[in-house]
Parts: sequence; C-alpha cells; structure tokens
Amino acid sequence: MKMIPPEFPLNEEFRLEALKSLGIIDTDPEKEFDQITALAAYICNTEIALISLVDDNRQWFKSKYGLEVNETPREYSFCAHAILNPEEALIVNDARADKRFYKNPFTEKEELVIFYAGIPLVDKDGFALGTLCVIDNKPKELTSKQLESLKSLANQVVILFELNKKNKDLEKMQGNLKKRNESLKEFAQVISHDLKMPLANVITTSDLLKLKLANNLNKETSQYFEYIKQSSFSMSDYISDVLEHYESDRLVHNSPETFQLNELLKKITRLLSIKSDCTIDFPKADPTITCNKSALKQIFFNLIGNSIKYNDKKHILISIENAEDDIFYYFKIKDNGMGISEDKIEHIFELFTTADNTDRNGNKGNGIGLSTVKKLVENLGGHIKVKSSVGLYTTFDFSIKK
Repeated sequence: MKMIPPEFPLNEEFRLEALKSLGIIDTDPEKEFDQITALAAYICNTEIALISLVDDNRQWFKSKYGLEVNETPREYSFCAHAILNPEEALIVNDARADKRFYKNPFTEKEELVIFYAGIPLVDKDGFALGTLCVIDNKPKELTSKQLESLKSLANQVVILFELNKKNKDLEKMQGNLKKRNESLKEFAQVISHDLKMPLANVITTSDLLKLKLANNLNKETSQYFEYIKQSSFSMSDYISDVLEHYESDRLVHNSPETFQLNELLKKITRLLSIKSDCTIDFPKADPTITCNKSALKQIFFNLIGNSIKYNDKKHILISIENAEDDIFYYFKIKDNGMGISEDKIEHIFELFTTADNTDRNGNKGNGIGLSTVKKLVENLGGHIKVKSSVGLYTTFDFSIKK
C-alpha cells in the first residue's frame, strides 16, 4: 500500500489566484500571526501549530510554532488534503492508521506527524487558501471546546489576511496618488511660471496705454483700465498662492534654525507693508525658537495677512501670543476682523474653500492660503484650529513640534 497524494480542488486555478492576490506568500514573519499559532498550540496542547498556505507545488508557513522549516512539498502535505473539504476540519488522530498518510515521510521520519487537526482558511469567496493546523508526535484527540477555539482562531487568521490585503491595496493607492500629485505639482509650477510674465505684461501695458491716452479717456474707459489691472493682480495673487501651496512641501525639509520670534514677526510685518491703521502686539517675552524658520515664517505670513485683509474695522488690531512645553511650541493669532460664520469654520482649511467674504478692498479670496497653512502645520507635526464670531474676532491657535 502506498501513500495517497492529495488531489487538486476543482477550482484550483481560481484558488491559486485568490492566494496570490493576498501578496502574503514568502513575506516575513509577523507577530499577529505568530501569536495565533502560539495560542493554538497552547489551547490544543500540541508540539506544533502552523498557518499553512497551499501553493501550487508546496505548502508555505506564514507562521510556525515548534517547527524550523518554512515550507514542505505539497505532495506530502496534510493541509493539501484539508483544503479539499473547506467546510470541515480535517482531524487525523493517528496518521499511521490512515491510508492517506501511509509511508508519508512526515509520519515516518522521527514520527513527526502522528496527530493532525487542520481548519481550512476560507476567504470571502469560498476559496480554501490553507489551514490553521496543530500537530503532535503522538496520537491525540481534541475536545469539542478545543476544536471550537481552533475554528475561532482560524477565522481570525482569515480576517488578518483580508486586513493585510486592504493595507497593501491602500499603500498601492497612496503610491499612485503620490505620483499623480507630483505630476499635478509639476504641471501647476510650469503653468504658474508661464503665466506670471504675460500677466505682468498685461499690467504694464494697461498702465502705459492709460498714460498715453490720458487726455482722451472718459470716466467709463478709465474704469475699464482699472478693471483690467485689478483682475490681473487678482490672477497674479492666485498664481502665487498656487505656487506657494505646492512649494510648501519643499519648505518642511529645511533644517531647524534658532531665532528670536519677534524678530521674525517684524520681518513679516515689513513684507506686508503694515500701515498706521494697523496695530500688531507681539509676544511680550520674545522667546527664542528652534524650528523650521522658513515654514513658520510662511504660516505667520499667511495668517497675519488674512487678519489684515479680512478686517472691516477702521483700526486693525492683531495680537500674537505664544507658549511652549517639552514637546510643542504653541501660537495664537487673534484679530478684530470680520469673523467667519459657524457653517464655514468646519471647511475653512479645505483647498479652494472660502468664507464667502470679500476682503478689505472688495476682493474675494481663492481658498488656497489657509489650506497651505494647515498643510505646513501638520507637516511640522502640529495641529491648527480656529474660533470666530462674525463681526467681532477670529482666533487661530496652532502648534508645531519641537
């Protein structure tokens, strides 16, 4: 009498496709799986426990407890017999008395496999991919509670397979999104740079024409020239904000610097050309900060700029405060501006989302600045939130990691 090799399931081709789609064959050990095999061996009081996946010509062990080898030939596999009946556990109390395993090398060699209990690992489509099995070198029987526990552990293995697959799919999707984002970034940079010069020419040319035709212009025609100029400036600002948004990724890679906070804020106010109708109160302590100076400068530039632009008071008041602990720097910017309505606050940091307010000069924002701020803050390991009351104030609180 000879050993009976395991047959191939009728759906073998599709079963192998399902197995390979998991992307788990030949991967490194993982503690989540190893914990299951250790627990299975403990519950069933066996020498060995395996998570075995039946490939085309081998069985490969994703996790092994009490065994050194990583794989064995499929023709000698007990698990290859188990997957033939996915709905039932395969229990072999004494392999020496089972004609399927007569003279099986695993049974004869040092009596390695005498007792075997395997629970098929069946995916959501009904394919038996392998088994969770326990093995001992002497005859044995499992109690009903042990068998039920083994089945429950097998279900957990299948759930882990699905979670692993979803994680791999998400990683692949993230990789594709990253490539697409890089392409969009390059496209935005090229288009933005290419549009800057023509816009500058439009502004300069409209000013020259207005100057040359000054004696022949009526009020209505002069207004048209002003529309051209203002629209060009608005588009130029929009292009600058798009570039700033995409280049913010580059900023976060700058090395940390040590500097005085108030000195940085003074430089920002000079860049913003603060007028006499605006008062900015800097932090009294003037702390020394060590962080990504360029990124923090861009954050403050956008937030202070917004506090000035979206302010309908005769005199603009802006106060800046700071604090710190062992992990974070904390900053607060409060103004006496127009405020943001409650229904807009939730979406204010989304790209191209605005509060529907026109600024101090009657222009509407493009919804890029605050999105850039949030992106910078989070890339620096911090968080940002906003509180506001329409017509009274807006406060931005943000942190960055030391």
